[in-house]
Amino acid sequence: MGDRKAIHHGIIGIPLGDIAGIGPEIVAMALAQPALYDIARPLVVGEASALRRALRVANLDLAIRIVDDPAQGQYRPGTIDLVDLANVDSDRIAFGQVQAEAGRAAFEFIHKTVELCQSGLIDAMATTPINKEAFRAAGIQDIGHTELLGRLTGTADPLTLFQVFALKVFFLSRHVSLAGAIQMVTQQRVLDYLQRCAGALTALGIPQPRLAVAGLNPHGGEHGLFGDEETQKLEPAIAAARALGIDAVGPIAADSVFHLALNGAFDAVLSLYHDQGHIATKMVDFQRTIAITIGLPFIRTSVDHGTAFDQAGKGTANPLSMSEAIRLAAVYAPQYRAALERRPASAHNDV
Repeated sequence: MGDRKAIHHGIIGIPLGDIAGIGPEIVAMALAQPALYDIARPLVVGEASALRRALRVANLDLAIRIVDDPAQGQYRPGTIDLVDLANVDSDRIAFGQVQAEAGRAAFEFIHKTVELCQSGLIDAMATTPINKEAFRAAGIQDIGHTELLGRLTGTADPLTLFQVFALKVFFLSRHVSLAGAIQMVTQQRVLDYLQRCAGALTALGIPQPRLAVAGLNPHGGEHGLFGDEETQKLEPAIAAARALGIDAVGPIAADSVFHLALNGAFDAVLSLYHDQGHIATKMVDFQRTIAITIGLPFIRTSVDHGTAFDQAGKGTANPLSMSEAIRLAAVYAPQYRAALERRPASAHNDV
């Protein structure tokens, strides 16, 4: 087991999330897998009583080793290294309910993990589910992880990328209404995103990325028969991106573009609204769909499911998504850090 630590894989910070949900137990289940330590040094940032409760729920016999500094971690199978904020008593937090105290604690877990990432003490972050209502009850106005991480790091509009197997999907918009998302489909925004998406893929180790843009309307609008966004906004943006040397094609009808990308025709697809890309990736494999935030000063991956209050405390949650999030954080962290170090100081906040 000493050899695992000697390899010096990246330290992946894992904030425990909303402890009323399944976050703590999927973390415990994921870290019960010895193979994970062959690719990462996982460090939980949370609270000891909540983690102990998760171990009981999952019926796992793992030791908890509390550390003040990530360098103190042993990162060995059978032991969970924990930065204990001691900021919430799990006995006061019922499973499966929206609670302000759980929302506040989840925010503090994330905030501490961001500090560790920005200080260079850990290499990346793999997040567990939070609950937006609990956040709001705690007086935290950020609508989600991405917005919160952007605020904490001073990053404007970070990119969201979903990955499941070979399929990678970017999103032109996130948590807005469908009507609002359609209004955000402008030539300028699509061109900006194509530039940023190409840069993001390069930072993840794809030197000459091939991008496709999904169509907005049925059959890609049929040359204006079912809407003119494709001809008036998407096609000019794609042409402008190609003039800048970006290998971008489309718009391609949304009922085929994701299938084509999954089978290797493109390195990534730019989805034009939240559900368009979410449905595509989750139908491939719900548990293996991982969210990646790009543009922060560090790489962040996340499970792409919620707190699952209906399952919390039962020991039946599936840890596959958590394991995959930790794995991808470890895979991408070295390339991402190298890309940041190569970036000019005056560059856009996205890699």
